[in-house]
Amino acid sequence: MVINTNIAAVNASRLLAQSTNMLNTSLARLSSGSKIVNASDDPAGTAVSLRFNAQISRTQAAANNVGSAVSFNQTQDGFLQKVGDALNRMSELAMLAQDTTKSDSDRALYNKEFTTLGSYINNISTKEFNGVSLFNGNTLAVTIDSEGNTFGMTGVNLAANTYSDATSATVSSLSNAQTALTKVKTAIDQLATDRATVGASSSRLSFTSDQLSVLGQNLQAANSRITDVDVAQESTNYAKYSILVQSGTAMLAQANALPQAALKLLG
Repeated sequence: MVINTNIAAVNASRLLAQSTNMLNTSLARLSSGSKIVNASDDPAGTAVSLRFNAQISRTQAAANNVGSAVSFNQTQDGFLQKVGDALNRMSELAMLAQDTTKSDSDRALYNKEFTTLGSYINNISTKEFNGVSLFNGNTLAVTIDSEGNTFGMTGVNLAANTYSDATSATVSSLSNAQTALTKVKTAIDQLATDRATVGASSSRLSFTSDQLSVLGQNLQAANSRITDVDVAQESTNYAKYSILVQSGTAMLAQANALPQAALKLLG
């Protein structure tokens, strides 16, 4: 029996420290909801989770960009619907002005509405969405994924000659009305093409938005498997280490008491 070096107490102290550290780790995991509290808990998992988190953020940003592009397209189409209504009325006026029973005075009345509608279309061609022109014909590069790849959203140009020829025409005379009708019909054909283009872009962006939503969910699920704590398992670990700490504390007290038996030999 020795007094200076209490091996039993040293071992009990070491084991108690280990149990205490594990208990603290389990407590931190349960309180944080993450099984990676420190990078040392899972170095490789920490690195993978960091990349996942960055990709999730970029994917959400791309989804926001696509959502803005969808709103841009919807705004375009809303204006183009009204342009279509105006062109339809202009074609009707051009036909009415070709009535041979009408005088030029009558045609002047038709022409007043015709030119007013033309000005309305010209005004729409200057409209903007958040400072970006809706109808200047420029193709917009919309980011569609977390890597920065883009989709070229074809623009619509309401200032093109096809439209400006129609909006600058008049129905003030029979011959002018005949010419105006031809130009308006051409503009209507162009509008049909432009609306189809806008619709195709909207459809493409809608599929992209759904894809990004699914991708974001899958990335979050993958990241969850790496970082999120299994509460049932960790609760079991917590109970286990709690018992070990209590028993270790009791055994350390017993080990520290052992050298006192040496006093009986000295007595």
